[in-house]
Amino acid sequence: MSLLTEPLHQNAQTKLESFFYNKLKEDRVASIILGGGEGLRLFPLTLARCKPAIPIGGCYRLIDFSISNSLNSGYQQIFVLTQFLSSSLHQHIFKTYQFDSFSGGYIELLPAEQKPQKKTWFQGTADAVRQSIDFFTEAPVDYFLILSGDQLYQMDFRRLLYFAKQTDADLVVASLPITEKDASRMGVLKVNAEQRVTDFTEKPQTSAELSPFYFPNASGKNYLASMGIYLFKRQALFDLLMADPREDFGKHLIPSQVELGGVYAYQHEGYWEDVGTIGSFYEANIGLTENNPKFNCYDEKFPIFSSQSHLPGAKIKHALLNESILCEGSLVEGCEVDRSILGPRSVVKNGTIIRESYIMGNEFYIPPVQVKGRPSSVGIDEDCVIQRAIIDKYVKIGRGVQLINKNQLTTYDGEHVFIRDGIIIVPRGASLPDGFSL
Repeated sequence: MSLLTEPLHQNAQTKLESFFYNKLKEDRVASIILGGGEGLRLFPLTLARCKPAIPIGGCYRLIDFSISNSLNSGYQQIFVLTQFLSSSLHQHIFKTYQFDSFSGGYIELLPAEQKPQKKTWFQGTADAVRQSIDFFTEAPVDYFLILSGDQLYQMDFRRLLYFAKQTDADLVVASLPITEKDASRMGVLKVNAEQRVTDFTEKPQTSAELSPFYFPNASGKNYLASMGIYLFKRQALFDLLMADPREDFGKHLIPSQVELGGVYAYQHEGYWEDVGTIGSFYEANIGLTENNPKFNCYDEKFPIFSSQSHLPGAKIKHALLNESILCEGSLVEGCEVDRSILGPRSVVKNGTIIRESYIMGNEFYIPPVQVKGRPSSVGIDEDCVIQRAIIDKYVKIGRGVQLINKNQLTTYDGEHVFIRDGIIIVPRGASLPDGFSL
């Protein structure tokens, strides 16, 4: 197995590889994490928060994965660009990521702001980086790693750096093989034998646009797609941002850099998911409950960092649990939970059945203040049936509620409940009365 594909922490790793990666850890790389736009395809989970702030897997936020990958790679200079509904994201980062005075690490939040030369919101991914360029020019680094704040994956970014140094690339695009079905929602690449990118197009919608990018693959994944992860040489990034004034990396600047040359594709072989829709978000969460999940949160050598809740362990009484995740502080009594996630402080009462659902949990057992239009208590009451659903935080489900999508709807908009991609969603702060049925 080659150095580029062998897992970093595999027992068979040689002393030479260990020394080499430790040296790479000393290289000067800063991460720029894009804090996401409006997240319309994740509505109604984005009613009160941006995409990277959405809770996932019970005890994490989406942005934790990009930050953790950076920290586990030894890259502790991190910038986070934010714009829409970013308050909860800022609070989470302040609460979670605190560096000591000797590490030299930091996370700097760069929200959209008016400037003398430009008084507009971020217009796209490249425009967000361009508008914040004054901060990056002062960063003492040789490479910038541009990441999305709403992807689920594990990657040692030192592998990208090693690949960049081997090829002397101005830009390395992290990529992975995909099927034709997925190609229409991603940027696709064409590479030569040296992995140099010779062509790139963003989200091709027709067979004519897609056909030049076909390559035979035994897995049936016959296209190579960008993961939206870019490692730039410092000056190459600055030059590109100034030469091409357009707004988006994938749609505009990456094709421009391909024409200039010096672009190479690094192929990632592990799990990766862009949780941009309710369907993909739901599947990513439920997938974590499997015996052998595609994404492993239990790797102690590559931890996922998040905020500490300081809660007691889950309390379970006379309950039937199967392939499920219960987070700290959950109170579960006399119920059945199957292939589901119960987030922190989830309260589930007697006789309730929860199947293939994600219950995000709560920030308190009893609301500290009473707010008009919000529930006075939280949790799931007795004798409910909930299946294929996402229940957001600060929600009260009344007694005997049936959330089963009995009419097999794909889309539905109600006063306190929605359906997207066939998944029922109860948004933050909603209250469903006793006997409610959908």
